[in-house]
Amino acid sequence: MMVFPGKGYDQVAVGETFGTAITITDAHLVLAAGLIGDAHPLHVNQQYAEQTRFGGRVLHGVFTAALVGGPVGTFFAGTGIAYLEHNCRFKNPVRPGDTLTTTWTIAGKTDKPHHGGGLVALTAQCHNQNGELVVEADARLLVRNA
Repeated sequence: MMVFPGKGYDQVAVGETFGTAITITDAHLVLAAGLIGDAHPLHVNQQYAEQTRFGGRVLHGVFTAALVGGPVGTFFAGTGIAYLEHNCRFKNPVRPGDTLTTTWTIAGKTDKPHHGGGLVALTAQCHNQNGELVVEADARLLVRNA
């Protein structure tokens, strides 16, 4: 099996961007409820959720955060040593049918020669198909040189 390596610490520059897009389905809500153990009716009961301020079911914040963080693992596949920090601020609900586009920006680098690479600071914005900001995020990870 051929594995395509991600970028190394020595290959990325401050200001560089990467990301992905994904369309949320009912399966995401069901899967999240099972994986997380959170069956709050806001996520799994349409009749209940229609009576809330959201007007329908929404994806779990924890699962949304995981989907936002996914591109980081892919971008640094094989070079990422440790994902040290992941912080999200949820700005708007995520619903089945939404297409989320996440863009990560390399915000800073700190050399760590004894680790053979360094710390990478990242910021992200995730928008839905209407251009609405749904998540802002920050992350830090330790990455080795290529």
